[in-house]
Amino acid sequence: MQIKNLKMDISAVSAQQYPTDNLAEIALLGRSNVGKSSLINTLVQRKKFARTSSTPGKTQTLNFYQVNEAFYLVDVPGYGYARVSKQQRAQFGQMIEEYLTTRSVLQGVIILVDGRHEPTADDVSMYQFVRYYQLPALIVATKMDKVKKNQWNKTVQTVTNTLNLNSTDQLQLFSALNKSGQSEVWHWISTRINNN
Repeated sequence: MQIKNLKMDISAVSAQQYPTDNLAEIALLGRSNVGKSSLINTLVQRKKFARTSSTPGKTQTLNFYQVNEAFYLVDVPGYGYARVSKQQRAQFGQMIEEYLTTRSVLQGVIILVDGRHEPTADDVSMYQFVRYYQLPALIVATKMDKVKKNQWNKTVQTVTNTLNLNSTDQLQLFSALNKSGQSEVWHWISTRINNN
C-alpha cells in the first residue's frame, strides 16, 4: 500500500475520546514488547512513527493512527505487563474490552505473538475473546528473523495448535527487520477495510 498521508490522530482511554469520523479501524493486540509499534512502523514505512520502547507496558492508551485519510490502525495497550499494578491492569482490561466490544467501525484485529515461543496463556485468552465476539482476526508471528528458516513450519504448527486457530482466521509470519510478511499483512488489512 502506498502511504500518502499519515498522522497520529488521537490517544484515547474511553469511548468518548474515540474518533467520530466513521472511518474503518483495524486494532493491533499483543503482549507488551511483542512488536506492535515495529509492525506499525514497518507497514507505514516510517522508522519512528509509532514509538517503540524497551520498557513493556509503555503504551497505556488506545492510539489511533490515521492512514491515507481512509482508515485507522489502532495500537492497543499490551497485555501481560508484569510491572503494572493490578489496579492499572484491570483498568487496561476494561478499556480494551470496551473498545473491542462496542466499536462498530472495527473491521478486524491483528493479534501479535512472539514467533520464537509458544503463545502464552494471555495470547490464548485474547484469541478466544476475539473469537467469542466474532471479530475477524489475523495472527502475526513476529521476530521471525530470529527463527531459523527450517523451523518456520514448526512455528506455524505450534501457533496454530496452541491457539486452536479456526479455519477462517489466518496466520502470517513476520519480521520487522527484513520486512518479510509485510505485503501479506497489508493485503489482509486492505481486504477488511474495503469490505467496510
